[in-house]
Amino acid sequence: MSKEKLLYTPEDVAKLLQVKTVTVHNWLRRGELKGFRVGSKLWRITREQLQEFIEFDLDYLELDNHRRK
Repeated sequence: MSKEKLLYTPEDVAKLLQVKTVTVHNWLRRGELKGFRVGSKLWRITREQLQEFIEFDLDYLELDNHRRK
């Protein structure tokens, strides 16, 4: 059985994407990265939500790079 995580913390996402945790919190607050709150302060991001964010971001970057050419 795979040991892949099903839920990620903002800290996990920050490490994976090599950004600061505050950046991940900003994405969550702005709705750019989907996630859900556990209690009043803690965020969790599902594997699917993270994949969607990464795919959207890559699509956006590819489109942006195409426009610059």
